[in-house]
Amino acid sequence: MLHKKITFIGAGNMTSSIISGLIKANYPSSLICASAPSPDNTTRLKDQFSIKISNDNISSAKWADVIVLAVKPQIMAEVCQALNLAGIHFENKLIISIAAGITVERLQFLLGDTTEIIRTMPNTPALVQKGMTGLFASTLVSTDNKLFAEQLLLSVGKIIWVQTEAMINAIIAVSGSAPAYFFLFMEAMQEKALKMGFDEQQARLLVQQVALGSAEMVLQNPEKSIATLRQNVTSKGGATAVALHMFNELDLNNIVAKAMQSASDRANDMESLF
Repeated sequence: MLHKKITFIGAGNMTSSIISGLIKANYPSSLICASAPSPDNTTRLKDQFSIKISNDNISSAKWADVIVLAVKPQIMAEVCQALNLAGIHFENKLIISIAAGITVERLQFLLGDTTEIIRTMPNTPALVQKGMTGLFASTLVSTDNKLFAEQLLLSVGKIIWVQTEAMINAIIAVSGSAPAYFFLFMEAMQEKALKMGFDEQQARLLVQQVALGSAEMVLQNPEKSIATLRQNVTSKGGATAVALHMFNELDLNNIVAKAMQSASDRANDMESLF
């Protein structure tokens, strides 16, 4: 991976997970900086990874070749305007945003029309280097910078590029929000297991192991559709078939489709808020 000076503006969980992935991939800690107003999170990152830290976004941004905007959408405009007013030459830097609801057009308005910007949408399993990230690049982004962003996010999981920015909102619905869908399902299973007589530790173990094993079976059998894997578990007239019949009667597929569409619609709405 090409080594560039990277500043993360924002020092939350996603910043921590990406830095962790970079360090595990032997990226030089001296080329990584985390900047945030409060010293609590940045000090923790310095202690853990021996990176540079700062409470001054402007000096940190000037130092960097790559700026990762890892702040909440609600304060993105404030952060970017402060950087722009400081006279930073963004045309010589790559901007990577991991914020939902902030379009490339909006970021270019805040930072300058000639800025190379890549929007990304990682998800929380990046915290354990099992993330799934969608990326979209503005037309100004060079091939080298696309490759750098790709390698950066590969340090915390898998990535896909999307060809239109609108697909970033679909990424939010399909993978960005999706860990919560699975956690909800696992939570419901655990709750029923407790009512069936298992203690809390047993119920947790049963649910987490079946989730892990099922995901691993999908991973290790790329030639088989997920539908085929489901069918292979389902004996005609058996207990699994009865359970699946109940899901179908309650229209699980439609429930999932509506939930995912609502997530995508909300992501679209957010683009007019910030």
